[in-house]
Amino acid sequence: MTDPSITAVRARSLGIPFDGIPALLNAITDVEGVLVGHTTIIRGEGALRVGEGPVRTGVTVILPRGHVYDPVFAAWYSFNGNGEMTGTTWVEESGFLEGPIGLTNTHSVGVVRDAIVRWQHERGLYDPLTSGLYWMMPVVAETYDGFLNDINGQHVKPEHVYAALDDAASGAVEEGCVGGGTGMICHGFKGGIGSASRIAAIAECRYTVGVLVQANHGRRAQLTIAGVPVGQEIDEPEMRQVPFGNAGAGSIIVIVATDAPLLPHQLKRLTRRVPLGIGRVGGVGEHNSGDIFLAFSTANAGAARRRGVASLEMLSNDEMTPLFDATVQATEEAIVNALIAAKTMTGVNGNTVEALPQDRLRAILKKHHRLAMTR
Repeated sequence: MTDPSITAVRARSLGIPFDGIPALLNAITDVEGVLVGHTTIIRGEGALRVGEGPVRTGVTVILPRGHVYDPVFAAWYSFNGNGEMTGTTWVEESGFLEGPIGLTNTHSVGVVRDAIVRWQHERGLYDPLTSGLYWMMPVVAETYDGFLNDINGQHVKPEHVYAALDDAASGAVEEGCVGGGTGMICHGFKGGIGSASRIAAIAECRYTVGVLVQANHGRRAQLTIAGVPVGQEIDEPEMRQVPFGNAGAGSIIVIVATDAPLLPHQLKRLTRRVPLGIGRVGGVGEHNSGDIFLAFSTANAGAARRRGVASLEMLSNDEMTPLFDATVQATEEAIVNALIAAKTMTGVNGNTVEALPQDRLRAILKKHHRLAMTR
């Protein structure tokens, strides 16, 4: 995590305009109780030696209620299924998410899943079926970082997962080449982790919707920012084209958090709006892209108790449209924040992915009269 007092370069600070009103941090951690942790692993350079490196990877975790065991209502949705998010069959069946969410690279899903199981057990973050009887179905999602990272070396270890979980915190969320997003590519430029939030005003209430993305998807030619076809206009000789950069191979994982009192079927409705935000930036769910999303609500604490009847609150379906707006808007901005925060990176065999050039981006937006006043 970063120090909240340090102002990082984000999309809005460059004058990129977005719809909607963000909450204080413009991050998923604006939803009270939500914590985010990263472990970033960067070492080595030069030729690929499987098991040695170079290493450009990591793990990101999201804790819906912090370091407390209290399952949250949740739902998931696959827009295009060329990817993995473990534990989703139980989320679908039970309607609950029972622990942290892990994000990592494709070949490290297993170790992250197993480490979360052990971490929860060691810290007593579970409700036993009977005395001493414990089981858990963690949610761990992935995107592929093999262009920059020794992905077959499986360098994410249990201690990296533990560090991310133990150090997870509220406050500003570090973005770009960090955690699970360290080696990721977005629309042919360096991608990674991004986050954003929105306030949804419904009647007399104000609810928060927060989004975190691990962006590793999209074609350069399709990249659209603030409605401008930026990817078509950035064709500089020094901008190296990465493999699959024009085919859209890759994936995007999107996690949506809200404090609105939604039940699982309503959270499913939020996840189905995520592709609209991705589409605003130019993603279309290409064949080789794993576009998988999960939404949870921090309302209705204690609803997962094993005995008795729980009293629940549920927002009317007729009043959900502002939450749909918020989900679409925050998803769009989170992806652009990932692109803005990411830095040029060189990995295995000298493979290099350039960052989106901010000066060139601003010039394009200005030409199209889409550059807002910076704050």
